[in-house]
Amino acid sequence: MHARPSSVARIRPYAADDAEATLAVFVAAITVTAAPDYSEAQVLAWARPEDRDTVTWHAAMMRRNSFVAEVDGNVVGFSDVQSDGYIDMMFVSPEHARQGVAGALLREAQERAAALGATRLWANVSVTARPFFEAHGFTLEQVQYPSIGGVVLRNFRMSRARA
Repeated sequence: MHARPSSVARIRPYAADDAEATLAVFVAAITVTAAPDYSEAQVLAWARPEDRDTVTWHAAMMRRNSFVAEVDGNVVGFSDVQSDGYIDMMFVSPEHARQGVAGALLREAQERAAALGATRLWANVSVTARPFFEAHGFTLEQVQYPSIGGVVLRNFRMSRARA
């Protein structure tokens, strides 16, 4: 069992130096945390660790106006939110799961969405993340079956009013 972190997650803007750490969080969250909810083929299609590089990853993170969560100076999670309230990514390292990091990221997304004038938050949520989003007031809009590299996954379009 993992010990709780000694400090609360600090949220700050994503920076170029965060590319490697956030990519590692992304891959670990899928290959460890989400793995029990998806087949091996689905996990590999989604994570695609061998197809990712930090330059491309960094560019995508910048386009999404991402932000990160740090605990004791280490990046342990990240998220983003667009002007319409869309959360494209929210991932937390397996070592920091269920320790309030995702909640802190969601609060930041909500504050940023409010500043951007969004009236709701919405996301395409994994099987693994669905209970978290439901616990934070999100409701199911649609079950979806996206295909990544010819492998079909299942996720859920969920939303909630911004505040």
